[in-house]
Amino acid sequence: MSRDMLVRGVPPEVDSWISEESARYGVSKREFVVSVLRKAQDGGQMTLFSGPGAVVEKSVAGALPFKFVDLFAGIGGFRTALGRLGGTCVFSSEWDRYSRKTLKSWFGEEPAGDIRKVRAEDIPDHDIMAAGFPCQPFSIAGVSKKKSLGRAHGFKCADQGNLFFTLATLIEAKRPPIALLENVKNLLSHDSGRTWNVIRETLQDLDYVVHATVIDAASWVPQHRERIFIVCFDRRVFGDAPPFEFPAAPQAPRPKLQDILEKDPPDKYTLSEHLWTYLQEYARRHKEKGNGFGFGIADPEGITRTLSARYYKDGSEILISQGKRKPPRRLTPRECARLMGFPDEYPIVVSDTQAYRQFGNAVVPPVVEAVGREVLRTFGWQLEKKGCLLKSPVARYGRKRA
Repeated sequence: MSRDMLVRGVPPEVDSWISEESARYGVSKREFVVSVLRKAQDGGQMTLFSGPGAVVEKSVAGALPFKFVDLFAGIGGFRTALGRLGGTCVFSSEWDRYSRKTLKSWFGEEPAGDIRKVRAEDIPDHDIMAAGFPCQPFSIAGVSKKKSLGRAHGFKCADQGNLFFTLATLIEAKRPPIALLENVKNLLSHDSGRTWNVIRETLQDLDYVVHATVIDAASWVPQHRERIFIVCFDRRVFGDAPPFEFPAAPQAPRPKLQDILEKDPPDKYTLSEHLWTYLQEYARRHKEKGNGFGFGIADPEGITRTLSARYYKDGSEILISQGKRKPPRRLTPRECARLMGFPDEYPIVVSDTQAYRQFGNAVVPPVVEAVGREVLRTFGWQLEKKGCLLKSPVARYGRKRA
């Protein structure tokens, strides 16, 4: 038994495994055993910045393990993506009971409820705070609807708009090294840009370096879906200029709608003759008025319009042609899941109506994964700078682009 082992009397097959794994990751047998023990000590892993040397013993899994929380979780788009990158979700919160049912089915645990009732001290320490905070007060459709009802919108919306400040309070209390946020594109232009200015300045006042850009998911999934991604680095950890860039679009050919369509969808998704006639007449009337409202027949060789939470109503924004033999059909819930980038292994455990709502409100996991890879490159840069890594995690994610 080597002198750098922590314990003696290890069975030969275990000793052999330790030797192979320590050689594989370029660490001593002692360092490998310590890493396994520390990983078990805290339910799997510690945060990356929990103490000197903590990350040294965390790199044995061949990745950069990290902890994250998923607030306003929806159905776990952030969780799906960050989990693929080696992250462990240590806390999630979602108020909608149907989304909570989906989360329980997919991830095996019950999320916390209304974030306004969650105490900061009940949220475990973590490396990344992910949040797709409510977008309706800032969305084009949401603003139009609220104006027509004579209701407030943006930060004047007491029910949803002020939830950003709840999020900001949690960021201030927990001080995650990184906050990864997502919202609708219209967040930038809402209220002539004043809403975004308040959000950005609030995050900067908390001493975070803020990066933001709009990304179209069409390079990852066959859907035109523009969303703003906001990545915030704690200035006290990363300094004034962390080397972060948002991901470039993949070099591979863009995915096509036909790639995600079911071969034999049930007839119940075919529009009734009555609804099809109504949609055509509706589109004709608006076209005569010079408006662009109407249904959309998607091109199987191309991409779709943005899947919305209202898709359950008639599916008019994304219809699939079935030729002249019968009216077009709407997407099935499984096709909507694929359109958003969720795996087929995730069962759909709610009604069609709720499934359409959930997928229409979700974040696209492949896009989050792409952004997350860039975040981890910046993590790796900082950890190497601190001398905390025996084996750099950027080996997996690639060096930072010049």
